Amino acid sequence: MKSAKFSDWLKQSLLFINREPLVWLGYTLFMGVLLVLGRISAALGIFLAMTCLFVGVGIAKYIDMKSSEQRVSLSYAINKSLPLAILAATVIVLCWFVFMALANIFSGEPEKIAQFFFYWQLTPENLNHKSSRELASWLYGYANVALIFTLLMMTSFASWFSHSLMLFKDYTWSAAREHGNQVVAKHQNALYKLLGFVFIEAILCASITPLLTPVLYMLTSTLMYISYRNIFEMVN
Repeated sequence: MKSAKFSDWLKQSLLFINREPLVWLGYTLFMGVLLVLGRISAALGIFLAMTCLFVGVGIAKYIDMKSSEQRVSLSYAINKSLPLAILAATVIVLCWFVFMALANIFSGEPEKIAQFFFYWQLTPENLNHKSSRELASWLYGYANVALIFTLLMMTSFASWFSHSLMLFKDYTWSAAREHGNQVVAKHQNALYKLLGFVFIEAILCASITPLLTPVLYMLTSTLMYISYRNIFEMVN
């Protein structure tokens, strides 16, 4: 079996995005608005961001199917991918809450646990006298950390391909994890480079290019789909 290459996945993803730029533009702008909610409630912000990340995989599938005989509407693709995306996002929020709650307890600040669910920070003191880059970094900083956390959770307790296998092949979580890890073992080099790329970009977006955070989410969704499709075509 031919080994997958990260450079091929990245090139194919960029070309894929160019197929329906208006769809991805709308998705990215929508993401940009939702990510702001993380400064009102971290739980809500993480939930919506992760839901959009996984729904983005379904949107990629919709775009791919537009060139086939089995065309579906965008609303159908979103509704089809939304239940699993909500489930995955909920699990990630719960895991994040457990880690955060334990950290606050061990640090002697249990009163901060409630702030995970509501902590109003969109005040004049936080919004005024900031450059656009500083403001974007403040608004989207948590989203980049959440993306890294999610990828670490996926690769530790599931696999990079688990979500796609569950969404497109109706695998159970355990079956998707097992099969996904088998595939990952055969293409470790490409997967490590892909994850490293996303991690580096998330770090850059957290500090240097924060306005590109929604774009990174969109690109990650596309990479998840393109890498899955590429591996599936190799197997078949």
